[in-house]
Amino acid sequence: MSTRPYTSVWNDLNQVEFSQGFLQAGPYRTRYLHAGDTSKPVLLFLHGITGHAEAYVRNLAAHAEHFSVWAIDFIGHGYSSKPDHPLEIPHYIDQLNHVLDTLGVQKANFSGESLGGWVTARFAQQHPARVEKIVLNTMGGTMANPKVMERLYTLSMEAAKDPSWERVKARLEWLMADPTMVTDDLIRTRQAIFQQPDWLKACESNMALQDLETRKRNMISDDDLRAIQAEALVIWTTKDPSGPVDEGERIASLIPNGRLAVMDECGHWPQYEDTPTFNRIHLDFLLGRGGER
Repeated sequence: MSTRPYTSVWNDLNQVEFSQGFLQAGPYRTRYLHAGDTSKPVLLFLHGITGHAEAYVRNLAAHAEHFSVWAIDFIGHGYSSKPDHPLEIPHYIDQLNHVLDTLGVQKANFSGESLGGWVTARFAQQHPARVEKIVLNTMGGTMANPKVMERLYTLSMEAAKDPSWERVKARLEWLMADPTMVTDDLIRTRQAIFQQPDWLKACESNMALQDLETRKRNMISDDDLRAIQAEALVIWTTKDPSGPVDEGERIASLIPNGRLAVMDECGHWPQYEDTPTFNRIHLDFLLGRGGER
């Protein structure tokens, strides 16, 4: 049993002025958490596969002091629209363009974790005029490790077919270096998403990128990374289950304006696992204060 004190999503949000709602972004009903004055520069937080906006509940307050922060649910995820087809990176890119148009902004800062980092890197490569700075947090899309893909697919589909407490808990524990970071409240938050009537079909669509051939045509190549013009911070962790720190270092070395920050004792959700360190290095980079290493 965990010895950690009980925490909940509401503990994370109780000092944050925020709103939760839906944007009609083109054809996509997009659910969001928003904090910060809308007159400030826009920062979009993008979660990982089968994730949701609550991945960033511990980061909204610190960033809202400087940005208009939007944590959104990708299509096929959370409470956003769930298209009736396999989801590949161009589909998420289309959603992002519609979100920016709906918000009435030409450019934004992007911070993506795992799948969110993969989408962020592709968006920055294809739409440089819409990007200020990017953060690639334990990003996906540069590797195709069959063992990791199979593990992620199995855990996700098992929880989709049987959204029991233990299945959902196991899926969340994959994200954390210390599984006791997975709180009951976090499990219940995700369980409610997985219990939606359309979730099993949505999860099958989300898992398209775990199919090797589908993944290959969506992957980020070395040349794609070299083509990114935006200033980029690559965040990697010492206990990431998707790949070693060496991969983060390689990615950062290929992006012309890229740099690396390594977080110790974290897995695949460093923004949640070590919030003070993440917020510090993240804001140092976005605000140009230096010192993010």
